[in-house]
Amino acid sequence: MSTIGISAPAVLPVRTAPAAATRLRLTTRGRRLLVTLAALPVAAGIGFAALSGGSALASGETVATADFDTVTVMPGDTLWAIAEDVAPTEDPRTVINEIEKLNALSSGSLQVGQQLAIPGQYTH
Repeated sequence: MSTIGISAPAVLPVRTAPAAATRLRLTTRGRRLLVTLAALPVAAGIGFAALSGGSALASGETVATADFDTVTVMPGDTLWAIAEDVAPTEDPRTVINEIEKLNALSSGSLQVGQQLAIPGQYTH
């Protein structure tokens, strides 16, 4: 009897040369395109600023000025009393609202010695 031996051939891994890193090469046309794409947002921003910025300053329009008088708060004064004093013929709620808007008051509390601006329509 004879025996046959089967053995697998020795397989050695094949070494490949490392892939050479390819360098990006831009043509003149490609460089121009890249510069144009990079400059486009800057040009758009400058154009927007030129068209919209400063137009109010160059228009020559006059700016409305606020006409008001001031009142010093005395001990015991309230907004209601001040409103009735400066505009006796007007509704005090309307006058109080105007005084609060002009002085940016968040509440009706006043401090003695505080200067309150009174709208010009009520001081004449």
